[in-house]
Amino acid sequence: MDYARAVMYMQSLKRFGIKLGNERFEALLERLGNPHHQLRVIHVAGTNGKGSTSAFIATILQAAGYKVGLYLSPYVFNLRERIQVNGYMIPEADFARLVTWIKPHIEDLAQTSLGQVTEFELKTAVGFSCFAEQRVDFAVVEVGLGGRLDATNVVRPLVSVITSIGWDHMDRLGDTLGKIAAEKAGIIKPYAPVVTGVTEQEPLEVIREHAHRAGVPLTEVKPERMVIPPPVRTVHWQDEGVHRMRQRVSVRTTDGVYRHLSLRLLGKHQCSNAAVAIAAVEALQHAHRVEIPESAIRAGLEYTTLPGRMQIVRRSPTLLLDGAHNVDAARCLAQAITDTFHYRRLILVLGMTKGHDPQGVVDTLAPLASHIIFTQPKERARPAVDLPEASTVALPPYEIIPSVPEAVEYAMNMAQAEDLVCVTGSFYVVGEVPLEKWQPRRITNPEEGMSYAASGENAGNGTP
Repeated sequence: MDYARAVMYMQSLKRFGIKLGNERFEALLERLGNPHHQLRVIHVAGTNGKGSTSAFIATILQAAGYKVGLYLSPYVFNLRERIQVNGYMIPEADFARLVTWIKPHIEDLAQTSLGQVTEFELKTAVGFSCFAEQRVDFAVVEVGLGGRLDATNVVRPLVSVITSIGWDHMDRLGDTLGKIAAEKAGIIKPYAPVVTGVTEQEPLEVIREHAHRAGVPLTEVKPERMVIPPPVRTVHWQDEGVHRMRQRVSVRTTDGVYRHLSLRLLGKHQCSNAAVAIAAVEALQHAHRVEIPESAIRAGLEYTTLPGRMQIVRRSPTLLLDGAHNVDAARCLAQAITDTFHYRRLILVLGMTKGHDPQGVVDTLAPLASHIIFTQPKERARPAVDLPEASTVALPPYEIIPSVPEAVEYAMNMAQAEDLVCVTGSFYVVGEVPLEKWQPRRITNPEEGMSYAASGENAGNGTP
C-alpha cells in the first residue's frame, strides 16, 4: 500500500468502533514481535492536559540528548502527528510500510474468537513498531481513553503520570470522579513511580490508594498555596503570569527550585502541566538514574508547542485555535483568554462532537463572546443546532453555519483588527480550519520525508 491507501485502510476500521480491553491487542502485538516490550515508556493519562504534559516530557528528554518517541491522541491536522520521533512525524513511506506489514495479522485475528482489531489499536501498533525500529531511548505514550482498558496499557512503564481528573466520557468511565479516577489509575504498575496533578480530594484518594496497593511512590503536584494533608512527596508550582506571550511559572521540588520557567504553551493550566512534567522526569532520574540537567528542563519547556492548544494562527485580527472539548478545558480556555489577550470583541466559533456535554462548554464560553458561530465537524458531529439549545445562559447574537471552514471564514470577515476569533469545542473542529488560507507557513524536512504543521506561534512540537 502507498500512504493514501494505508490511511484509507486505517480509517475503514472506524466502523468497528471503540473496544476497550487488551486481549486482542496483546495477541496482535505478539504476532508483531512485541515491539512494546522493547520500549522504555513514560505513560501519561488524564482527562485534560495529558497531550501537553506528554509533549513537555518528550521535549525535555530530547533536549537532554535522548532519542524520544512521542505517541499522541488525538491528532489535529495530520494523522501522522500521533507518532513522532524527536519532534518529527513518522514519514509517509514508513507509515504505509508498517500498515501494510500489520494488515495480514489483523485479517488473521479477525477470523478468531478475538475478533476485529480497531482503528486505535492499529494506530498504536504502528506507533510501537515505529519506536522499536527507531530504537528510541524513551517513548512517551499518551493514553487514548481512560487507562485501565486502553490499548496503550499493555506497556511496562518506567513512570506513570495522571495529569487531571474531570467530567468526560462518563458513559464509559463512570458517573463519579472517583470511578473515573479508578479507570485512569489503571495505568499504575507495581514497578513504576507515579506522578499526578490531580488536586480534587475524591479522585486523589483513589489514586493514592492505587499507588499504595502497587507499592510505588506517589508525587503530588499542586499550586503553591495549597495545604497538603497528609504529608506526601510534593511538587509545587506558582503561576507568574504571561510576559511577551510566554507563560511564566516557578516550580519547587524536593530536588530544588526552577525559577521563572518560560512556556510557549499559554494558559495557567500549562503551569500545572509543566510542573507535572518536571516531577515525571525527576521520578525518572531517581528511579532509573537517567541524567537530565536543569538546562534540558528549561529548554524543553520553552520549546514545546502543540497544534490546537492555544494556537495563535495569525494576528490583526487574532485567530486562536484551542481544542477545549469539556467543561474543565473550557474553563481553562476562558481563563487563558482573559489573562492573555487584549481584544475589542471575542467572536467564538464553536462546534462539538457526540459524547461530550455541550451545556458546560457553551455556558462557560458564551458570556465572554460578543458573537458566536455554531458549527459542527465532519466526524462524530453533534449537530450545530443542538448547541444553542443546550445553553442555560443568555447567548449573544449567533449564527449556525455547519461547515467549519465556512464558519471560520464568516468569523474572520466579521472581525476587525482588534478582535479575537477563537475556534474551539473539539480537536475535530480545530482540525478542519484551513490553515493555509490564514497562515500559509510550514516547517518541512524533505530529506527525512517528515513535516509538521507550524502555523502561528504555538504549533508543532519544535526541537531545541
